[in-house]
Amino acid sequence: MRLPILLLALMTTSATASSEAAWEAFRADVETACAALAPADGETAIEVNPFGSENYGAALLITALPDGTADRYVCIYDKREKTAELTAPFTLPHDLVEPVADEAGNVEMDETTTTESHLIKP
Repeated sequence: MRLPILLLALMTTSATASSEAAWEAFRADVETACAALAPADGETAIEVNPFGSENYGAALLITALPDGTADRYVCIYDKREKTAELTAPFTLPHDLVEPVADEAGNVEMDETTTTESHLIKP
């Protein structure tokens, strides 16, 4: 009875070790493929999602541009095809100034910061 339990424990240990090595190789593949797509201008930081989804790997790329701004991208890595694609940069939050009238009809300029992000769950 002890031998089957011991064999099962050994098989689980070796499977975990090879699985971690496979995940490390996957992350390296995603980083290599996505880094190759990084913009040439500026300096880019990359963060690879550790596991991705069932079919895709993903990485966030943030490129600091010479003018002091930054572009944000998502890199999508096809696990089956071993190819990567880079999205267009996300629009950064920006200041928006627009006239706003109060109940008395007085108009003032209202300045807010806006972005395309929004809540999807309350």
